[in-house]
Amino acid sequence: MKAGKTKRKQRPLPEYLTEDQVESLFQAIGDDVRSQAIFRVIYHRGLRASEIGKLRLEDYRAQAGRLFVRRLKGSRSGDFHLLPVERTWLNRWLRERGAAPGPLFVSRNHGALSRWRINELMKRYCLAAGIPAEKAHPHALKHSCGTHLSARETDVAIIQDHLGHVNIQNTMIYVQITNKRRDKFAEELEESGWGR
Repeated sequence: MKAGKTKRKQRPLPEYLTEDQVESLFQAIGDDVRSQAIFRVIYHRGLRASEIGKLRLEDYRAQAGRLFVRRLKGSRSGDFHLLPVERTWLNRWLRERGAAPGPLFVSRNHGALSRWRINELMKRYCLAAGIPAEKAHPHALKHSCGTHLSARETDVAIIQDHLGHVNIQNTMIYVQITNKRRDKFAEELEESGWGR
């Protein structure tokens, strides 16, 4: 390193679930319609646990298949077209929930679900799915969303918008994870003798 230059400290990589672990999580949730809807939206929208409790019934427009997401911590809110799996579980949940105004996901006392309750549910389902304890928190699903998107999409600005990041540096952490996975794969290919 040249004199006068400081080495930039790299942010630690966030914990995330592999795509197989995400599938195992949803299998562990099983037929619990509310939990399937909650965790599908958390994962596919890249939400924080506290953001799921902010969703209101009127935020979901079933006919259009759209959901307005209110993000916290200075992130950008927005109106999103949902994936078919999200719409399927949300529509099933609405048939159980009913059309009363209020939070989209209600607790037993008909209030909004707290982030503590979401965290508790995540731990339970991760345990049932055999997912390591260090990944058994809802924020790991947000990180999983970013990581899995970065493996599919090369335009970082699209991922930034999807996750509601104001600062693109917050999005770049997921590209870093993907590059690390690519490097590991390249090493495995080299060790296997492929391409000699």
